[in-house]
Amino acid sequence: MKILLVLPANAPYRVLPGQSVPRRAMLRFSVLPLTTVAALTPPQHQVELVDENVRPLDVEAQADLVALSFMTACAPRAYEIAAAFRKRGIPVVGGGYHPTFCTEEALGHLDAVVKGDAEEAWPRLLSDLESGKLQRIYAHEAPPSLETTPAPRRELLGAWGRYYATQHAVQTSRGCRHGCRFCSITAFHGATLRHRPVDRVLREIGEAPKAFIFVDDNLVADVPYARTLLEGLRPLRKRWASQCTLRIADDPNLLKLAKGAGCVGLFVGLESLDPRNLEAVDKGVNVERDSLARIRKIRQAGIAVQAAVIVGLDHDDPGVFRRTLTFLQNARVDALQLSILTPLPGTPLFADFEAQGRLLDRNWNHYDFRHVVIQPALM
Repeated sequence: MKILLVLPANAPYRVLPGQSVPRRAMLRFSVLPLTTVAALTPPQHQVELVDENVRPLDVEAQADLVALSFMTACAPRAYEIAAAFRKRGIPVVGGGYHPTFCTEEALGHLDAVVKGDAEEAWPRLLSDLESGKLQRIYAHEAPPSLETTPAPRRELLGAWGRYYATQHAVQTSRGCRHGCRFCSITAFHGATLRHRPVDRVLREIGEAPKAFIFVDDNLVADVPYARTLLEGLRPLRKRWASQCTLRIADDPNLLKLAKGAGCVGLFVGLESLDPRNLEAVDKGVNVERDSLARIRKIRQAGIAVQAAVIVGLDHDDPGVFRRTLTFLQNARVDALQLSILTPLPGTPLFADFEAQGRLLDRNWNHYDFRHVVIQPALM
C-alpha cells in the first residue's frame, strides 16, 4: 500500500500550495510520532510524510491510506483533510492525543482511531485493512513496552528537514509519574513511565549530528536510568537540550553530570509562582523548594533555562502578569513559554471546568494556549 502520514497545521502556520516556507527554524516535537509510526510500518508498504508546517499537502494525492496524528487545536483541520480524502474513497485513520480522548467525535470523521501508543496497534491496523477487516478502534489493554521501539525514519523528512531547528528529536521514555491536573500526558500513558533500553538510545544518538534534542517530558524522572544514560552520553561529546522538573537543581552531582554529558538547555515547568495554584493543579513538585534558587543553580551550572508559565489559574488576579515578569527578570531565565490556561479534553482540569460550567468556548481551533476558552476565577 501507499501510506500518506500527515501532521495537520492550523491556518497561521500552514504552508499552502504555491507558498514558500517562512524563514523560521521550526522546533517541532510533534513530527516524532509520525516518523516513529513510519518505522513501525512493515517494509512492503510505501510511506510518505507531510508536515503542513513546512510542506503543502496535496489533497488530490494518490494514496491507499491516509493517517493523521493531531492534538486538540488541530482537530478541525484534521477533519477537513479526512473529508477531502474520504470523498475520494480513500480510508483515513487517526491517532494522537485528541483522537484518544475524543474517540467518538473522531470516529464521526475517520474510518478508524488508534488510541494511545502505535506499537502493536498500527501493524495490526494495516494487516486488518489489507484483509478488508478494518476495525473502528485499536487500543492496548496496557501501554506497550518500548524495548523494541525502532529509531524514527527521519529520512522521510527529505529536503523539508532543513526547515527544522533539528531533525533529531530523541525519546528515551514516555509518560510521567506526576499527575498535574492540566496535563494530558499522565492520562494518555496511564500514569506509567516506560523507558527504551539505554544501549538502543545511545546507538541512535551516535548517528545524530553534533546537536539534538531529547523530547522526554522529564529526562531525569528515573534517576538511576538518567545517570546511566548521561554516563553513556559523555564520551559522545554531543550538545543537547531537554525537559525536566526543577528537582534536578536539588542534586548537584546529577546537574554536573548533565552538563558534562552535553546539556546546554532545559525546559522546566514553573507553571505558577503561587503555591495555592500549584497545589490546586497537583503540581506539588514545585511547592517544596524555592523556585528562584533552583533556577539560579541550573544557570550557574552553565545550563540555559526555558521556563513554562501558565496564566489564568484560579488564584491569578490581574497583578499576576507584573509579579511573574518581575520574577522571570530576577531569575534571568533564557527563554519563556507563556500559556493561557487551557483545559485539554481528557485531563482532570477539563472535567473540573466542564462540571463548573466555566468552559466558554468549544471551538477546538482555540485550544492552542493562545486563546481564552475558560472563565477565570479572578479576572
